[in-house]
Amino acid sequence: MLKAQNPILSGFHPDPSILRVGEDYYLATSTFQWFGGVQLYHSRDLVSWEELPSPLSRLSQLDMHGNPNSGGVWAPCLSYCDGVFYLIYTNVKNFHGIFKDTHNYLVTTTDIYGEWSEPIYLNSSGFDPSLFHDDDGRKWLVNMRWDHRMEKNDFSGILIQEYSPEKKGLVGEPRLIFKGTSVGATEAPHIYKKDDYYYLMLAEGGTMYNHGVQLARSRELFGPYEADPMPLLTTRNNPERRYQRTGHASLVDTPSGDLYVAYLLGRPVGKKKRCILGRECALAQVEWRDGWLRLKDGGIAPPEEYTVNLPAHPYPQAPETDTFELDALPHRYKTLRVPFDEIGSLKERQGYLRLYGHESITSWNRQSMVARRLQHHSAEATIEMEFSPTDLQKMAGLTVFYDTYNFFYLYKTYDEDEGEALRIIVRDSLKFYNPLEKGLVSLPRHDKIWLRVKISTDILQFYYSIDNSTYYKIGPELDCSNLSDEAYTEIGHEGHTGTFIGMACQDLTGGANNTRAYADFRSFTYRSKI
Repeated sequence: MLKAQNPILSGFHPDPSILRVGEDYYLATSTFQWFGGVQLYHSRDLVSWEELPSPLSRLSQLDMHGNPNSGGVWAPCLSYCDGVFYLIYTNVKNFHGIFKDTHNYLVTTTDIYGEWSEPIYLNSSGFDPSLFHDDDGRKWLVNMRWDHRMEKNDFSGILIQEYSPEKKGLVGEPRLIFKGTSVGATEAPHIYKKDDYYYLMLAEGGTMYNHGVQLARSRELFGPYEADPMPLLTTRNNPERRYQRTGHASLVDTPSGDLYVAYLLGRPVGKKKRCILGRECALAQVEWRDGWLRLKDGGIAPPEEYTVNLPAHPYPQAPETDTFELDALPHRYKTLRVPFDEIGSLKERQGYLRLYGHESITSWNRQSMVARRLQHHSAEATIEMEFSPTDLQKMAGLTVFYDTYNFFYLYKTYDEDEGEALRIIVRDSLKFYNPLEKGLVSLPRHDKIWLRVKISTDILQFYYSIDNSTYYKIGPELDCSNLSDEAYTEIGHEGHTGTFIGMACQDLTGGANNTRAYADFRSFTYRSKI
């Protein structure tokens, strides 16, 4: 018997879709504007997880140029049938105002470690699509329907439509099978079949503190569906609990018949009670009771621990320090909206990651950033960089990044009066400021520099060194609780991602790659301080 602590995947891992094939478990989570699209994991014991290659690694599968913050890949659904893995995902091009442009696609593979197919376009009627493989061999797409009419319920219900593998597209007409409960914001549909019932597993209440998991059932695929009189999982009436914002679940069984749901949660911290790590992935054991799923240990609140009756199968921990004598980036590193080969190289200089400067750090198109998730409330990250700027529009450094509206950026640049210098840009809920008293810190002429950030709950402190021995504080301690969905909500906006720490480079003078300024990164170190 193994006992594990939630969350199973810390840091930004929302919208889990979990699947068992034999003795192997696979899990997919949303990546939003981060490329490659969809984060995949594999486990043999539901406790230890290894990262797999991204299934959406080509622009032909996922073009996110110009996608807004928190657009891109929403809510993937992973399924398996007759030797084929199916992955359905949404590429959200716009979701502000009364309209949502949400394009749904399907890719397939017979080798989950290998390449996935070119995408098949499905529809754009809503988001959170999933594929149900019925016993008779037919396949059905379900997704929530978005209604832009302002006098109506925008989350207007769940649509179903048949998918034809032969025609590689949807056939027949879509049907509305469930309108949701009074909680509202009905989304994230998954269909399961049990004892002659079709069960809809849904998310309701929105992605913030009213979120929850709801079931409905019908003896017919097209309904009518009756709602479970109680939610399966929610903390909407338990604001004192450590884990909040629980919802968006999917179901998996073990070979012995034990049942679990993977779901998302948030862990608010600090005085403002914000989820700086984003929405994370957790697991809870469930069982069938009186025709409905219930948490194994009772109640409707998320458990902080869970147990599994499976043999342990641990995977090696990621190293604290990544050096870049590599042929490809480790899967934990992501780029913004574009593939790495558009902005950088691991081959141009042996042992270094080279980033060519492109657009500004606020760009929604092509900016040069390679980053990894912040996964602990107390952490430290350090980069070793070589960069020789000759112009104030050329810069490179270390960023702590939620999105282009909320970030912290310590960077090296050039000043016409001081020469090479360090500056800090903070963007806090759309407002820019520089926390340095004199605006910059002058540097001796030295190509190599180490930049560091320490994060403690909701406080951030930058450092720098020119010898990797003596580190100097730069700037004051900064409140970094703006790196959260909650900060967006409080100013009337909508955000769905999480905090990343990354390497970045900009050359605002333009030019081709071979004429642009570039920064070479020798190493990236990430340490949990817990």
